[in-house]
Amino acid sequence: MTSTFPQALTINAQPVTKGPKHHFFGYYDKSCWDASGRWILGLESSFMDHPPQAGEAVKIGVIDTQNNYAWTTIAETNAWNWQQGCMLQWLGGSRDIIFNDKGPDGFFARVINLDSGRERTLSRPIYAVNRSGTHAVSLNFARLQHQRPGYGYPGVADPWKEVAIPEDDGLFSLDLQTGESQMILSTAHAACFQQRDEFEGKVHRFNHAQFSQNPKRFAVLHRYKKPEDEVGRTRLLTIDLDGSELRCLSDHGLVSHYDWLGDQAVLAWSHRNGIGNRYFLFRDENAGAIQPIGESIFHCDGHCSFSPDGTWMLTDTYPDDTDHRSLLLYHFPTETLHLLGRFLAPPMNWEIRCDLHPRWNRDGTQICIDSIHEGTRQMYILDVAHLTNNGH
Repeated sequence: MTSTFPQALTINAQPVTKGPKHHFFGYYDKSCWDASGRWILGLESSFMDHPPQAGEAVKIGVIDTQNNYAWTTIAETNAWNWQQGCMLQWLGGSRDIIFNDKGPDGFFARVINLDSGRERTLSRPIYAVNRSGTHAVSLNFARLQHQRPGYGYPGVADPWKEVAIPEDDGLFSLDLQTGESQMILSTAHAACFQQRDEFEGKVHRFNHAQFSQNPKRFAVLHRYKKPEDEVGRTRLLTIDLDGSELRCLSDHGLVSHYDWLGDQAVLAWSHRNGIGNRYFLFRDENAGAIQPIGESIFHCDGHCSFSPDGTWMLTDTYPDDTDHRSLLLYHFPTETLHLLGRFLAPPMNWEIRCDLHPRWNRDGTQICIDSIHEGTRQMYILDVAHLTNNGH
């Protein structure tokens, strides 16, 4: 459908990368800015017309916002996809970056200090990192590759490919200092937790893990599907790093993109029986406390995230019938919606599409997006300080 949002504000989308090569960061759930606000992480590819194949690397670089957005290549990786990149991110408030790569023995994570160049490796790939930079959650990217193409990495066989509900695969905690890891929740345990009849005969997996502000608690999507399904059905789970306090916040079939509000609530685009698809706010310690958000405003899924102070929700849309994606900013206290811009997104294969994936900077004054509205995949910054600093 055509966008029904208010008229777009006049906000310049400043390119911070340029062609002919393609640049992007990936997912919406982490900031590409370092703690100082000067440096932005990104990825560089020589192509964008197909999903990455085994052996096709992407370059990792840093952009200097105080030097005409100069790009400096740091490393490269063979474990990446167009949606989420290589889970590239700053490690806590340090000058360390962390990302996934592939070696002879499979997928693993690398940590590089940008000042010294010192590098170390970790035995497992990362999915989510807590805000203090001490621990990560790891899962099976090879399983994602055959169960949800576009979110896994090519080149490594999944030992449990023919196993619908593995008992010795699932979610793992990873100590980012010692490198030690342990299983948090097996796929089989998740499938037995508050078990539903519809689990029978489905292939189960985990995806989209994210920490709350509590460095020991995170959320994750438990998905299960028939072989012919694209996504399947989804539950929203929360759990502590030691495997305790497992909870199910939503199990009405659909849960998509989400973000934590502090450490007590999760906002998610999801389905509720008798209501339909909405943004709902779920209370972690009280699964029955469910609040619809922006019912008359939001009518489609998007990549939602909260501003650092928790008063603004940033999200986007998939292309409308004019092939434009909308970038939206919603103020919770006043229930005011701002349309920041509409960006052309010509039709592409689903695995290589370019979602906006809007991301906040550290103080909530700027937004970074990936977009192809100028013909190549590039990164852009929009300044929203005049909105977020005024609180409306």
